[in-house]
Amino acid sequence: MSSMSSVAGLSKYIKTLPKAKFSIMGMLIISFIIGSTYYLIDLNSMGILENIIAGGLFGLIVFGISSIMSGALNQQTISVVHGINLKIKHSMFLSALSMTILGIIIIITGVISQILQVNLFLNSMLFGCVLIYGFNTLVFWATSKVRFMTAAVTGLIQPLLILAMYTLITFLFVDTSFLGPIILQITIKAIIAAIIFVMAIYAFIKVIASPFKKNLGIGVLDLLSLFIAHMNEGSNSLEGLFENMSEAIDTIVTFVSFKTENGIKALFISPSVHPGPLGDLGGSNMPTILANKFDHFTMVAHGPSTHDFNPIAVSEIDKIEKSVKEGLEKVEYAPNASKFVRYTSQKAKIGVQLFNEGMVILSTFAPDAVDDIEFGVGLTMMTQSRSHCNVKDSIIVDCHNSFTPESGEILPGNSEVFQIIEVIDTIDPNQEKHEVKVGCYEDKMETLDKHEGVGDSGIKTMIIEVDNQRTAYVLFDSNNMEMGFRQEIIDAVSDLEIDEIEVMTTDTHTVNTLSRGYNPVGISKRPEIIEYVRISIKEAIKDLEKVEVGTGTEKIKNLNTFGPKNSTELISTISSVVAVSKIIAPVLLITALLIAFIWIFFGGL
Repeated sequence: MSSMSSVAGLSKYIKTLPKAKFSIMGMLIISFIIGSTYYLIDLNSMGILENIIAGGLFGLIVFGISSIMSGALNQQTISVVHGINLKIKHSMFLSALSMTILGIIIIITGVISQILQVNLFLNSMLFGCVLIYGFNTLVFWATSKVRFMTAAVTGLIQPLLILAMYTLITFLFVDTSFLGPIILQITIKAIIAAIIFVMAIYAFIKVIASPFKKNLGIGVLDLLSLFIAHMNEGSNSLEGLFENMSEAIDTIVTFVSFKTENGIKALFISPSVHPGPLGDLGGSNMPTILANKFDHFTMVAHGPSTHDFNPIAVSEIDKIEKSVKEGLEKVEYAPNASKFVRYTSQKAKIGVQLFNEGMVILSTFAPDAVDDIEFGVGLTMMTQSRSHCNVKDSIIVDCHNSFTPESGEILPGNSEVFQIIEVIDTIDPNQEKHEVKVGCYEDKMETLDKHEGVGDSGIKTMIIEVDNQRTAYVLFDSNNMEMGFRQEIIDAVSDLEIDEIEVMTTDTHTVNTLSRGYNPVGISKRPEIIEYVRISIKEAIKDLEKVEVGTGTEKIKNLNTFGPKNSTELISTISSVVAVSKIIAPVLLITALLIAFIWIFFGGL
């Protein structure tokens, strides 16, 4: 699996947390169960019902009430120090999870106590509190953009409340004369064990942070916390971090414009800019944002580009708009186009249509799966096709319509590049041209959403009729397409009044915020999606009218992107850190826990 696949796979850890009230109810119920279970295991002189009630009330007060209080206090503390991300629902869920971990430790130790006939309750409480202290500290430090010492102090709130509540209950209901001599011992044990564990966490974070600082000049915790802020709140603060590692590039945008006597009817744009990295960051929603900047029907297809060409901020899309509008002022129109013709060489397949002084090349390797076409390869395709077909503009479109998680990019030197070159050489440059009609239709597919891989623009369809041949250009606002779904769509519309069809995706990365990482269209609800395609084709046919057509190619200057070096560096750094962490984290943290365990249970004081 590629580095990009490994990084994208991390999004499986992105989860939607329950509302605070559900976490609170969970803490009340779970704490009652923890207390009841421990009392039943303890086998004291009370009956079963009394054990359940007394133990439940003990657990409710010591674990439940104190954890609910800590949930509220944690959130307020982080807020006061201007930390981010920790909403009340997050804080309550963290307290509930920590309390559950502590309860499991106490119950397991209770069973061991009965087997060994040794009272280990207090030691298990201390060990559990040390564990959740380290866990809370790690969460606060890694996600809330606060200093380590702030996180370490805030992490103390829950374990201290639990221990304080336990001490209060003990002094109220139990003979505590025996506690005096050992309180100091317990305190020292807890402090030393907590220091051991939290220092292991500190060392672990520093180890994984070093490559980010050295290679990219950014803090890994800043990256993580701002990423979470984007996922939780839609914050674009992460773009500010990207600016520190951005690289200005020059690239191009190509387009086909169709107009009637009333002005432009439709615009088909293929920018060599990548719609990433994910969510609403940078250019992730570029296909929708750019299309909405024009007053007429606009399709923004996926041009040859990889993650190297991700804009670092939404504002960079304005530069693409400016280039297109400057190009539209230069376009010369004529009412002629050729029929749509397909060409194949090994796995490479292209659909070609000439428009006035330009041409469109729709490139796909379906049913084989590939990912993005690199910009240099795209430039080669443009140069070769312009020369071979004697045209002014060549609009290259990466159809991006066949996907597996192992799909690789098409980079210089790959065998697919030579297949593309070979297939372009087979294009007939002397195709007859005729009058052209165009019909358009768009549907936001509101019954579907990102869970089905559908972005904000839904589906856009353009029917191009030349010499009685109708070709459907169908564009999903999606990030690629499940392997085989393209052919299923083509087969499903064969009875409609069209002669050719190509199915494309925009490669929008707004749909890449779900638990499966990659999220191609066609994983689910295929019949419903196909029905949208059928309707869009029928409606676009109704909209057919004569047009004149022109093409254009414009340079986009000083577009701030991740850049070839930084994009590769970021992905490889994240991938390597994840790989190393899988080894370092268990060794370091388990060793620290083992030392803390031995110190608490067997340490002499």
